Amino acid sequence: MATPRQDTTATPWQDTSLPAHRRAADLLARMTTEEKTAQLVGVWLGSDTGTAADTAADTGEGAPAPVAVAPGQHRYTAHSAALDALLPHGLGHLTRPYGTVPVEPTEGAARLAELQRRIQAGNRFGLPALAHEECLTGFTAWQATVFPSPLAWGATFDPALITEMAESIGASMRAAGVHQGLAPVLDVVRDPRWGRTEEAIGEDPYLVATIGTAYVRGLEAAGIVATLKHFAGYSASRGARNHAPAPLGPRELADVILPPFEMALRDGGARSVMPAYNDIDGLPAHAHTHLLTQLLRDTWQFTGTVVSDYFGVPFLDSAHKVADGEHDAARLALAAGVDVELPAARCFTTSGSLPEDLLDRAVLRVLTQKCELGLLDPDWEPVPGGGDSPVDLNPPHMRDLARKVAEESVVLLANDTGILPLADGDGRRIAVVGPLAHEQAAMLGCYTFPRHVGVNHPELPDGIEVATFAEALRAEFPGTAFTDDPAGADICLAVVGDRSGLFGRGSSGEGCDAEDLRLPYGQGELLDRTLDSGTPTVIVVLSGRPYALGRWADRAAACVQAFFPGQEGGAAVAGVLSGRVGPSGRLPVAVPRRPGGQPAPYLVPPLGLRGEPSTVDPTPLHPFGHGLSYTTFDWSEPHCDAPELATDGETTIRLTVRNTGDRPGTDVVQLYLHDPVGTVARPEARLVGYVRVPLEPGASAQVHAVLPADLAAYTGADGRRVVEPGALELRVCASSSVVRHTVPLTLTGPVREVGHGRRMRCETRVK
Repeated sequence: MATPRQDTTATPWQDTSLPAHRRAADLLARMTTEEKTAQLVGVWLGSDTGTAADTAADTGEGAPAPVAVAPGQHRYTAHSAALDALLPHGLGHLTRPYGTVPVEPTEGAARLAELQRRIQAGNRFGLPALAHEECLTGFTAWQATVFPSPLAWGATFDPALITEMAESIGASMRAAGVHQGLAPVLDVVRDPRWGRTEEAIGEDPYLVATIGTAYVRGLEAAGIVATLKHFAGYSASRGARNHAPAPLGPRELADVILPPFEMALRDGGARSVMPAYNDIDGLPAHAHTHLLTQLLRDTWQFTGTVVSDYFGVPFLDSAHKVADGEHDAARLALAAGVDVELPAARCFTTSGSLPEDLLDRAVLRVLTQKCELGLLDPDWEPVPGGGDSPVDLNPPHMRDLARKVAEESVVLLANDTGILPLADGDGRRIAVVGPLAHEQAAMLGCYTFPRHVGVNHPELPDGIEVATFAEALRAEFPGTAFTDDPAGADICLAVVGDRSGLFGRGSSGEGCDAEDLRLPYGQGELLDRTLDSGTPTVIVVLSGRPYALGRWADRAAACVQAFFPGQEGGAAVAGVLSGRVGPSGRLPVAVPRRPGGQPAPYLVPPLGLRGEPSTVDPTPLHPFGHGLSYTTFDWSEPHCDAPELATDGETTIRLTVRNTGDRPGTDVVQLYLHDPVGTVARPEARLVGYVRVPLEPGASAQVHAVLPADLAAYTGADGRRVVEPGALELRVCASSSVVRHTVPLTLTGPVREVGHGRRMRCETRVK
C-alpha cells in the first residue's frame, strides 16, 4: 500500500493531470534550501563509503568497501547516520540497494519498500528517493541473470537482440523497485590496454552508437532511466590508464567520441548522463561547462539529469586540484551542469551556500524526472505489488536470452585446418588445458555481481549457476573422453584469457590496465608448451580485451574468441566448437599480432597504417569486423540506385547474399565509406552500416541499405561538421580490411553544414 503524503492539500505538484515540469516547478517553489539540497545527493547504505567516502581514493567508481553485517541485521540499516541526517529534508537517490552486498531479491524488495516508506514519512512532502543500480551485464544483484559483457554485445552486430536483452533487464529492475540503471558505457575503445575495454562495445563509433542506442531503447522501454557513461573521452586516456588525462583534439572528440552519446540521446531517449573521471586538455569532465551545458543542453536539447560518477565531484578537489576544497568543487560541478552528487553526500551538503540559481536549476531537473517516473504521484508504490510478491531475477526466459546473446557473440577467428567443428563420440581424446578452463571467472566481467561484490562474501553461494568451460564442454560432448595431457590426446583445447576484477584484483576490469597485450598469468608459455607437444591445438580465448596472438597463429589449428560471455557462456562456446551453434560473431575490436607498438584502431588516416617511415607495424592479426563461419557465402555485385546524389540526398544499395555451403549460417554484411580526398586527414575507411543475414543451406536473401549523404559528414579544421561534394567509395566488406565489392559514389551540390538533426544511420533490411 502506498504511504499517504503528509501534505494532503490538493496542490499543483500533486496534480497528475499537469505536465511534469509544471508540477516540479510548483514543488520547488515550496522547498527550503535544505530540502532542495537533499534532492541532489544520495545515500549508500551498507557500504563503508556511505557517508563521507573516506576510502573513495582506494575504491573508485562503484566498488563498495565490504561492511560486516551481523546475523539478522538487514543491510539497509547497517549504516544509517547519513540517512537519519537527511530524512527531515528528503533524499534524492538511494545508491545500489541490491548491488552493495548480497540480499535475497524478495527480501530486498520488501525491505526497499519499507525503507522508501521511512524516507517518505521523514519529510514534509512525503517524497521518496530514486533508487539506482548498475546494470552493465544485467541487474547487478545477487541471484540475477548475468548477461555477456558489452564487448560481447558489440560482437553480435545485432541491435534488435540487444534491445530485447535490455528490456528484460529493465523489467527485472522495475519489478524490484529500481528506477535508474547506470548503463550503457558508450566509450569508444582507443587502446585495448585500458582495463575497462570489457565494459565498452567496441572500437568503432558507429557500432558503439547503434548497439548502445539499442540497449538504451530496451532499458527505457521497461521504464528504467538509462544513464550514458562516461561523458566524455574516458577511453582515450594517455597510456590507456584509468583516470588518466585524455589528450583529445576537438575533431577526434567530435567525430569519434561523441556520436554514440548523441545517437543514444536523440534516437534512444536516454534520460541521464554521467560525466567521466578524466580531463580533456586540462578541464575535468565534471567541471566542463562546454560538454555538460553548451553541448549537452543547448545544442543537443537534453532535458534529463546529469549524475556524477562516484566521487567525481570531490575528485575535482582531491585528484584534479581545480577546486579549493569540497564546497568549491560543488560550486564548479553545479555551474558546469552536474545535477546529482553520487554515490553519497559529500560536497553538495558542505557548509556554505550554493548559488541559488544553480541549485534551483538542478533541483528542478531532479524533481521533473521523479515526476515523470511517478514518484510524486499520490498513489505511488515503492515496489510494484507493495513489495509482497516473490521476485525472481533469473527466470528461464532471461537465461535463454543470455545464452542467445552469448551464442551470437562468439567469434571464430581462425580455422585454416578445418578442425572445427568437433565431433562427439568418434573415439578421439580431447585434452583441456589452462586454469581458466575450470574457473567461472573466465565467463564473468568485473561488473557482474559475483566478480564485483560476491568476491567479498566467499561464505555465500554465487546465487546463479555458471558452468565453467570444462563443465560445459563435458555436457556438450557426453560421448568424448577428456584428459589434461596434450601429449596423450588427439586434439587439445587450450583455454586462455582473463580473470576480471577491480583495481588490480584481476587482469581485466576497472583499474586493471595492462602495460602491453601479452596474455597474463604466464599463459603464453602455456600455449608454447601445448603447441610444442605436436597435438593439434585449438586456442579458446575467454577475455575482457583482445590479446596479441600472432606468436601462435601459424601453429594453432584454430582459434575461438569470446568476450566474458556471461552465465550461459560456457554452453555457447562449447556449442560453437561442436557445430550446434554456427559461429556468427564479428570482432568489435581488432586482435593484435604483437603485444607492443600498440595497434591503432582501424579508424586512422593513411599515416596511421603500416609505412616505410617506421619499423613498427600496427597491422592487426585479425581486423575489426572479422569473423568466420562453418559455411560459405556468395555476395552478388551490388546495385546502386543513384551513384550520383546531392549532399542532402540518399541512395539505396542492393545485393544478394547466398549460403553456398551445406550448413545453416549467418553472414554479416558491413558497409564502409572511403573518402579519397578531404580537407583534413581522414580515416582510410569507416563503418557506416551493417546487417546480419541468417540463411539455410542454398537459401538467399536480398540486402537493402539506404545510405544518406549525411553519413559522409565530418568535422573540418574550422570545427564545422560538413558534407562536401566530390567522389566517395562505398566498400561492401566482410571486415574492415576484406573488401568484397566497391561502389563509386559522387556527391553533388554545395558544401552543406549539418548538426544535431543530421541522419546518423544507414537503414538496412533483409528480404
